[in-house]
Parts: sequence; structure tokens; C-alpha cells
Amino acid sequence: MPPLTSSSAAPTGTGTPGRGIAFGTVAYFLWGIVPAYWPLLQPAGSVEILAHRIAWSLVVMALLTAVLGRWAGIRRLSRRGWLMVTAASVLIAVNWGVYIHAVNTGHVVEAALGYFINPLVSVLLGVTVLRERLRVAQFAALGVAVVAVVVLAVDYGRLPWISLVLACSFGFYGLLKKTVPLDATASLTAESLVLAPVAIGYLVWLGPGGTFHDHGWGHALWLVSAGLVTAVPLLLFGAGARLVPLATMGMLQYLAPVLQFAWGVFVVHEPMPASRWFGFGLVWAALAIFTVDALRARRRLPVADLA
Repeated sequence: MPPLTSSSAAPTGTGTPGRGIAFGTVAYFLWGIVPAYWPLLQPAGSVEILAHRIAWSLVVMALLTAVLGRWAGIRRLSRRGWLMVTAASVLIAVNWGVYIHAVNTGHVVEAALGYFINPLVSVLLGVTVLRERLRVAQFAALGVAVVAVVVLAVDYGRLPWISLVLACSFGFYGLLKKTVPLDATASLTAESLVLAPVAIGYLVWLGPGGTFHDHGWGHALWLVSAGLVTAVPLLLFGAGARLVPLATMGMLQYLAPVLQFAWGVFVVHEPMPASRWFGFGLVWAALAIFTVDALRARRRLPVADLA
């Protein structure tokens, strides 16, 4: 999922809010049901799947960038811009790789937890990195979230490292994206340009050891489709973000982890003992505090700042 930033998600189009909400809802719905997709790419391993996702994403995004006429922005990127893109590329590769590994090894619920706590991680980064002031409700939400992580660590018998890596990698990714003067489409294209040589090099090195060549056309096409699975929700998100306020997209973002959580619990039947439900309940309470506070803070903003 792309980070919600003021530069990428501010409404600039002239379409109706209803269309924007529809686009955003479909984007987050697709991200929410993606746990059903990655197992279809087996018997490819997580690293091979990640490499194909990066390689085919470059093909799809390069074509889209050409059609939309966004290459000029990429060509104008400064050296500092490319450094930020490179750092963001590493973070999103870690995020993608850990998520694919989590889904294909039966940790969908733990992965969903990462995206539930991601907004709270973003608040924490705003305080520690951007020196933003923490409101009382935000402090309370973070405190409840820390207690939730402790409860879940006791339940799992270890830190929920999948959740923490996903939340932190995506949080830092969003922070870096604030510094890159590219829209979502061009930005992902630039990131793919950085990552693709490594991904393609890995696939070449893997050679016959990979699954692309010897598991039939069906399997090969599933691997190729990873590019579209990456691009289509992103385009829908970008279309929606131009038509509705940032706060509206922020509310929609919870749809994805809710669906992922539901898939893990009710479809693939991952274990959810009472202690784990309690830990997730604390996370949801923290998000409720965070969301109510964000809505109240938004109502206090001048009308000009809401546009």
C-alpha cells in the first residue's frame, strides 16, 4: 500500500468525491484480498516471487509512465532525489519480501497487525524525526499500542517481528516519500528502476533453479501478473486520492488490514487464542483513539487548509 502523504494524496482533480471514494475503496479492497494471490505463485519461494514482482512491475510501470507522460519528472530528479528513491526502494523491497514470506508461511494475521499499527508508527516517526508535537490523545494511542505489542509478544512467545518490520519499513518508506518530488506512478517507476537490476540479476543467477521455466505456462503467467497486481491498485489509489481529501483516504486505509485479518482468521484458519484477541483489541482501541483525535483535529483546521 502506498503511504498517505500530503504531496501524493491531496485532491487536485475536478471529479466527484463519490468517484474518488469508489476508486479508493476498490484499491484498498484489492490490497486487502492480496493474501489470496501470493500462494498461487508457489512453488516459487518468497525471494523468487519478490524478484519477479520487481521485474514485472518495472515493465508495467515503465509503460504506464510513458502513456501518462511522467518520464520527464524522473529525468529531472536530482542526485539527492535519486538517493531518497534508492533508500525508499530498499524499504519497499523489504516490506514486499516480508509480506510475501508472511502470507506464504501462514502468518497472515501477524502481517495484518503490521498494517493496523502502521499509522501509529507514522505518528511516532513524526515526533522523533520531524519534531512534531504529540497531542495527548496521540500519546495515549501510542501507549495502548505499546501495551498491545507486549501482550502479543507474550502470546506469540516472541516479538511479532513480521508486524514490526512491516509497520516500520512502511512508516520510514512514507517518511522518505515526502522528500521525493514525484507522483505515486512515477515514484514507483523510479523505485523499480533502482531495484530491477538486482532482481533481474538474481533471476538470471537462479536460472534453472527457479520455477519460471519448468512449471508450465500457467505458473509463468502467474509470476508475470505480479506486475499488474502491483500497478492496478496503485493507479486506483492515485485516481481516488486526487478526488477526495487526505483524511477520507486515511479512513479507507483500514479496509485492507481488516480484510487481511479476516482472511487469516476465517479463511485459512490461523490460530487466534483469547490472549491474541485481547492484544488485537488493544490495537483497535489505540486506532479508535487515534482516528477520533485526527477527525477532531481536522475539524479545528481553517477551511483553506482542508482543501
